[in-house]
Amino acid sequence: MGNKPTIAVSHLGCEKNRVDTEHMLGLLVQAGYSVDTNEDLADYVIVNTCSFIQAAREESVRTLVELAEARKRIVITGCMAQHFQEELLEEIPEAVALVGTGDYHKIVEVIERAESGERVKEVSPEPTYIADETTPRYRTTTEGVAYLRIAEGCDYRCAFCIIPHLRGNQRSRTIESIVAEAQQLAAERVQELILISQITTNYGLDIYGKPKLAELLRALGEVDIPWIRMHYAYPTGLTSDVIAAIREVPNVLPYLDLPLQHSHPEVLRAMNRPWQGQVNDQIIERIKAAIPNAVLRTTFIVGFPGETEEHFEHLMQFVQRHEFDHVGVFTFSPEEGTPAYDLPQQLPQAVMESRREALMQIQQPISLQKNRLEIGRVVNVLIEQENPDTGELIGRSARFSPEVDGLVYVSGEAQLGTLVPVVIQDADVYDLYGRVAVAADLFCAHPLTVL
Repeated sequence: MGNKPTIAVSHLGCEKNRVDTEHMLGLLVQAGYSVDTNEDLADYVIVNTCSFIQAAREESVRTLVELAEARKRIVITGCMAQHFQEELLEEIPEAVALVGTGDYHKIVEVIERAESGERVKEVSPEPTYIADETTPRYRTTTEGVAYLRIAEGCDYRCAFCIIPHLRGNQRSRTIESIVAEAQQLAAERVQELILISQITTNYGLDIYGKPKLAELLRALGEVDIPWIRMHYAYPTGLTSDVIAAIREVPNVLPYLDLPLQHSHPEVLRAMNRPWQGQVNDQIIERIKAAIPNAVLRTTFIVGFPGETEEHFEHLMQFVQRHEFDHVGVFTFSPEEGTPAYDLPQQLPQAVMESRREALMQIQQPISLQKNRLEIGRVVNVLIEQENPDTGELIGRSARFSPEVDGLVYVSGEAQLGTLVPVVIQDADVYDLYGRVAVAADLFCAHPLTVL
């Protein structure tokens, strides 16, 4: 055991990549390897790369170049390894191994082969693997939060998206497997479970013949975890059964991350998204009617090839009309290998950036208004950090998902990784500010204000 090399892991990209990283760490620790956060002390550095858009690739490349210049033995894993196999092996001689998105469970064998002097390429052409509750895992999130992957890959073929090429077709885990892992995480005192996949509302379609998200949510409702949050709810999959489950299962948060991408039917059709007239309007109104306290987050792409001023104006009016709690805006990134890469009428980057800024300017007063409605309420906050200099606590309310939404800055005392009631005293565009509630605050609060 003492002769085994020390390994560091550099994680880049999305939460799906994070789960892959956590499984690799778990497998390495189980096999007796020392894992160190200090790359300078490590014999090998595993870089779990992202290749979703150009900016993500540039970050991955910068990381790889820095490690190569430091003469580190690099193991490149993740989406970029799946995407650019030959180029990486040719351009980065310090890369001793390449591991694809469907092969991370072979990481121990890969390190052993690299130790014997082999330059390893372990990349399945079509990723089919998905880890389950029996796969070792070493969590890298704050102690109160865990991501739970319910499916991997995607069967949709959106014109701008390279994910199916990088991660394969959808493959779901069984409800029993997911619940078993959730119970393991509950035993570790996890307070918030975030369900992730590429299209969460399609969960189970590949193994059960129809989507089973509603059944999964009801099964998870029996697990002793206070908050269960969903990411990536494709809007057309929000059936009456799913909406009823969100409304009725107490620990399922009424938080919906809807990747709408645009509002205009012509742009949606070009994107190969559900584009029938008013489909998004109808879904949003249905959600608001069924779940009045729903928190709605969405993302949009501006500057898709052929997007006109009329299309963009339609999008701005859509955002104003629906008053989303949180909005993320991305400029179109042409990805080689996707249909949108070769489309005519590509827009200049300056136009795309201008539209992104304009849309965020529309959203910011809406976000401020939504946040200011929280002032005076008592809300549960998951405490995740403490400023060592000031003692100020930092956490999130149920309205905020990690890393993509705002924070709650809290005065008072509380343990990390716990849910505590907080009186909200102030708000800005993105964040809330408050203090740990005392008994009098709870006595005076309306029962519906404590979430």
